[in-house]
Amino acid sequence: MYFCGFSLRNNLFVAPMAGVTDRPFRQLAKGLGAGLAVSEMVTSNSLLYGSVKTRRRADHRGEAKPVAVQIAGADPRLLAEAARFNVENGAQIIDINMGCPAKKVCQAMAGSALMQNENLVARILEAVVRAVPQTPVTLKCRTGWNRANKNAPAIARIAENSGIRALTLHGRTRADQYTGRAEYDTIAEVKTRVGIPVIANGDIDSPEKARQVLDYTGADGLMIGRAAQGRPWIFREIEHFLRHGKKPPPMEPDEILALMRAHLRALYAFYGEDAGVKIARRHIAWYTRGMAASAAFRHHMNTLTSVALQQRAVEDFFERLATRPAPIEDQEAFVA
Repeated sequence: MYFCGFSLRNNLFVAPMAGVTDRPFRQLAKGLGAGLAVSEMVTSNSLLYGSVKTRRRADHRGEAKPVAVQIAGADPRLLAEAARFNVENGAQIIDINMGCPAKKVCQAMAGSALMQNENLVARILEAVVRAVPQTPVTLKCRTGWNRANKNAPAIARIAENSGIRALTLHGRTRADQYTGRAEYDTIAEVKTRVGIPVIANGDIDSPEKARQVLDYTGADGLMIGRAAQGRPWIFREIEHFLRHGKKPPPMEPDEILALMRAHLRALYAFYGEDAGVKIARRHIAWYTRGMAASAAFRHHMNTLTSVALQQRAVEDFFERLATRPAPIEDQEAFVA
């Protein structure tokens, strides 16, 4: 796929997820079939540029190109500054967040709350595009503020007129949060109204669903979020299905263990032992969800405070799993 001036492996994108899509996860997902991975949201508040958290989020060393960074805020000037800051620090694509439904974000009139103010949307998009004229700027938003106000088609036209190079659309409104089912009619409508690439997002949790959403919406690509938590190989599965019309063999326990080992090592190296152990817990829980006796294992994992203990517990869990006569249960689906 050719996207924003870059040749990508395919049209499958990793959604930006706070606390999830750090550099280790982005590198892992790209290695497992994702064409593009967008970083965690970076605040537009310049006072936070020097914080440890922001420095980590702006750390793209060794990451496969293109590097895509998402910024969030409500002030056009600050967002323009954030875009310049991130481009100076390695970003090759800037994505603007108008899709996050989190209360703390929307209370600051950022994220999906911005969709209520189309004039402000236009000012923000124009300011960011002007600030980084040599860098593609993209936008992620929802279908609208609530079900009575689905203004994504209007936002899409504003985006295209402002110089936005691509649009990702989540098939829920801000009021929906992550409840109910994503709808794709609005995405299909938006696709007919603009000439820029449209990426569909929401409830894409299997290769079959990926094919269905692409066919129904006519979208140029797919963005996958929560379904990749603990299952980053979903990108490889979808890629294989879209190319060959059939799913690849399922991941075996020893393959999952090898993947976890590499991911955990990357997390420890990136965050250090103390923070790395804490962050690794959620990933270990996602990887093992649905496996035999995993509930007790996850509870035990939360009591371990060192890298050595955590790694040993993972090895022991998979050793015990290998001796069980029952197969691994299907992992519970996560959708975003």
